[in-house]
Amino acid sequence: MATVAFFAPSGSGHVNPTLALAAELVRRGHRVTYATTAAYAERVAETGAEVVPVTSTWEGRDDIEVPQMHGRELVRAMGLLLDETRAMLAQLEGSERPDLVVHDGPLCWWGRILAGRWGVRAVETWPNLVSNEHWSMSTKYTTFNPLSPRFLLMAVRLSRFLRAEGFRDLQAFMRGDEAALRLVTLPRAFQYAGETFTDRYVFTGPGISERAYQGGWKPSGDLPVVLVSLGTGYNDRPDFYRTVLRAAADRPWQVVLAVGETDRAALGAVPPNVEVHGHAPQTAVLRHAKAFVTHAGMGGTMEGLHFEVPMVAVPQMAEQRANADRIAELGLGTVLPPGEITPGALWRAVEDVAGDERVRERLTWMRREMTDAGGAPAAADAVEEVLARR
Repeated sequence: MATVAFFAPSGSGHVNPTLALAAELVRRGHRVTYATTAAYAERVAETGAEVVPVTSTWEGRDDIEVPQMHGRELVRAMGLLLDETRAMLAQLEGSERPDLVVHDGPLCWWGRILAGRWGVRAVETWPNLVSNEHWSMSTKYTTFNPLSPRFLLMAVRLSRFLRAEGFRDLQAFMRGDEAALRLVTLPRAFQYAGETFTDRYVFTGPGISERAYQGGWKPSGDLPVVLVSLGTGYNDRPDFYRTVLRAAADRPWQVVLAVGETDRAALGAVPPNVEVHGHAPQTAVLRHAKAFVTHAGMGGTMEGLHFEVPMVAVPQMAEQRANADRIAELGLGTVLPPGEITPGALWRAVEDVAGDERVRERLTWMRREMTDAGGAPAAADAVEEVLARR
């Protein structure tokens, strides 16, 4: 059997979508190594993969706000990512040569570079909407000036670095043109203009893995459950959480509220029907949920769809706005723009989607699309097809 090396940036939205694939490859007898930080080592180890410890330049730094890899944030994001790539390469340069590299497509530049150094094929995992000439984030959700002096300076800096690694075409590198395959962990039906993407894009849908590291969860009674979470990257929103608490007071619902690293004291009084977590055991809660108030990050969106939970999307950034609009367009839930989030509006949206039979029908349809996409077994089949080309 083959040795497959996994690489992903330190972030739940990029690590979690790969876990079921890693576990499936291990189950099939392959040796899987996975370079990850201490924050994700436990969940990676649960897959049966061998953990390769690395340290991220992003961890433990309060001075870094999470950037976006497009629009006005692109230059700052590229700078942070270049620093991270140099640090990861320094830690991984002595690693053994695998038979195949599987790496995150949007952010894991070091995966592309290591595959090039080793002369092995690479399969990229894309846990978000992908772009082609028919649809891209820049068509509606972002603005970007390719002639800005800051961008041009960064492009020169990055090009010099990549030339030293044997990559001559900056745009081709950024697109991941050398990849043997792109595994997109959402169903084609959720992708804008999904029918226009070629065979190099395999839409497998998400692989939802068991997460013993998060612990279990059960409802405390017979009340319907609503999960409220803004994810792990853009969740410093005490004002929003206070709105949730005001909205939930005296409602006949059990509310599970995830607040990240937000200071609990800043939330004020917590009603007895609300339980507050730093990071809730999301998939365990979603198994019981009747509604999901979500930032519409793709990982959480796919988990909500997997469990057929109606969604109220409250997006925090451009990529999430695109996901939220797609949720509404496909009839899987509704969107509340940031300026319209009041206690009354929030709770009306929760009750509306939870009681909407049409939303339920559309969720059932999307769940079928996800099942047909194949999930982790289909992704593993695709990886093995690439391995067979050696």
